[in-house]
Amino acid sequence: MKPDWDKLTAAYKDHATTLVADVDCTAGGKSLCAQVGVRGYPTIKHGDPSDLQDYKGGRDFASLKKFADALGPQCGPASIDLCDDAKKAMIKEFQAMSSEDRQKLIKERENESASVEAEYKTFVDRLQKEYQELQDKKDKDIEEVRNSGLGLLKSVHAHAKKVAKSEL
Repeated sequence: MKPDWDKLTAAYKDHATTLVADVDCTAGGKSLCAQVGVRGYPTIKHGDPSDLQDYKGGRDFASLKKFADALGPQCGPASIDLCDDAKKAMIKEFQAMSSEDRQKLIKERENESASVEAEYKTFVDRLQKEYQELQDKKDKDIEEVRNSGLGLLKSVHAHAKKVAKSEL
């Protein structure tokens, strides 16, 4: 993916409204990556810098370019004319709130999201542990079957067939 990403970055180098860039989340960009919710690599984000969304499309140049070509202004407080009535109402409701109330609501929603993530991680960890236990049991059981003489049984059976054939 890296060569295609570098090609896309070059194609959008001096673009007036679209920034295509990368951040090293293992070094100097760690805090930015944590802030925008990067949990694995490579991760592609798009949209409003204060509300980046995960990109879920193809990772080849053609797919990335097609997606980037379609980017443009999106619904938000700076482009309310692009919003449907429901989003306009939400924006007005949020604008009517005090800064403190908005910050409190942001924190509540982020906590809800973190809770969902934690619940998911707990489930996946439990599932992974169960999978490993079943894998280990399967390997042990198969080894027991093999150690019970399966190989010798197959050899005896093949030899008997060979002897029977030669006697005909």
